[in-house]
Amino acid sequence: MKIYMERVEEKWRDAFSKLVDVVEANLPEGFEQTIQYDMISYVVPLATYPKGYHVTPNTPLPFISLAAQKRHIALYHMGIYADQALLSWFQEEYAKRVPSKLNMGKSCIRFSSTKNIPFDLIGELVSKMTPAQWILQYEGAKK
Repeated sequence: MKIYMERVEEKWRDAFSKLVDVVEANLPEGFEQTIQYDMISYVVPLATYPKGYHVTPNTPLPFISLAAQKRHIALYHMGIYADQALLSWFQEEYAKRVPSKLNMGKSCIRFSSTKNIPFDLIGELVSKMTPAQWILQYEGAKK
């Protein structure tokens, strides 16, 4: 992770570091930090889910990834991609708490300014799904 942090542009570094800290402080036990897809990632380890990720079976099941891009900080949360109720909750809470519009793809939340990152909301979001719940959600989505 240290090598990744050294590559983060100065304008993103403090906010990105805080985002990593928030994720780690709130993530349920059982996820493992790694570098996956050239991002800091939190995965279900193969020891817990030996089937791995269906696209590449020897790869741990991805859950959350963080990236500092050129124009934004990105948080990829596979749970909001797979769980409509969790996505709806997040969208509603974001609208209540953040003055700027949500910039989001299917699983990617983009922060183009460090001023409006809702660290407390991100902490709540990452705490809402355990590895066991994510595996069940993932298995259901594959069918």
